Amino acid sequence: MGNFNGKTVIITGGGRAVLSDGRCGSIGYGIATAFAKEGANLVLTGRNIQKLLDAKEELERLYGVQVLPVQADVSAGGDNEAVVQTVVQQAVDAFGDIHVLINNAQASASGVTLVDHTTEQFDLAVYSGLYATFYYMKACYPYLAKTKGSVINFASGAGLSGNFGQSAYAAAKEGIRGMSRVAANEWGEDGINVNVVCPLAWTAQLEKWANAYPEAFKANVHTPPMGHFGDVETEIGRACVALASPDLKYMTGETLTLEGGLGLRP
Repeated sequence: MGNFNGKTVIITGGGRAVLSDGRCGSIGYGIATAFAKEGANLVLTGRNIQKLLDAKEELERLYGVQVLPVQADVSAGGDNEAVVQTVVQQAVDAFGDIHVLINNAQASASGVTLVDHTTEQFDLAVYSGLYATFYYMKACYPYLAKTKGSVINFASGAGLSGNFGQSAYAAAKEGIRGMSRVAANEWGEDGINVNVVCPLAWTAQLEKWANAYPEAFKANVHTPPMGHFGDVETEIGRACVALASPDLKYMTGETLTLEGGLGLRP
């Protein structure tokens, strides 16, 4: 079917969401769809089990792949390392190996200024994003070293640009970006490819916000220079497929940043 037949891809935050026109409406699900079209076995995690089950049903029906949905939440106060280890063990038990890890999951309280941010809101962003990425990378490392696999972590223009009202989110994403650069240097000798994606995508959540608050959307959200937002499957998902492809293994030990879902920058 494709370049990833028989290979296993873990995608955090991979629950199903759709746009009003029926297209993929979340970054994680767009990535899952792109890899499903390449024949990959998929392990999808998230907090909402129904969205994961919906993803499993549609992806298996449309593309004939195997999908393992695992409800998992990395948050303050939990035994997060154990939660992640359980996900990874289930993936290995089901499919034998891990070839690609995609850390996409992230929650945050956007729109709250730095002085108004609570510790709980800061923890929400840092645990769901930075800590989750840390734990998944550690847990997957021995399997990725064995398969000469790939890690794709998601950061954000919020950290690059300092978006108003996104202090905790930006902090988490910049932490992920820095940690990814370290991993690229440390894991290059193991044949593990590490890259970072900073997307600006058209999602179901963004679509709902645009419809509910058109004036605020117009004032705060700006169309990328190419004239459209990144499509979660055909641009962002396909970029992830390309970054994890054996054809790009010459980039091992480097990081690339995908900005706006539309272009690569070393």
